[in-house]
Amino acid sequence: MNEETKLLSQLRVGERGSVKLVTAGSAMRRRLLDIGLIPGTEISCLGVSPLGDPRTYLVRGKMIAIRARDAMCVVIRR
Repeated sequence: MNEETKLLSQLRVGERGSVKLVTAGSAMRRRLLDIGLIPGTEISCLGVSPLGDPRTYLVRGKMIAIRARDAMCVVIRR
């Protein structure tokens, strides 16, 4: 990772970026792509659950909760 990229799981509440790459295995990759996490998609972190996992993101106008281990498979551009 460089200064311009980070993992989706590293976004703080209020930060946003665009999807650069999804590195998950085939089944999880398909799920993440199906919910709209395709390269170029804008995503922002809306909140964190009380125990810290999952986090809520805004993707294509929809609020989506994603577990930290799955969010670690998404590289974003800031």
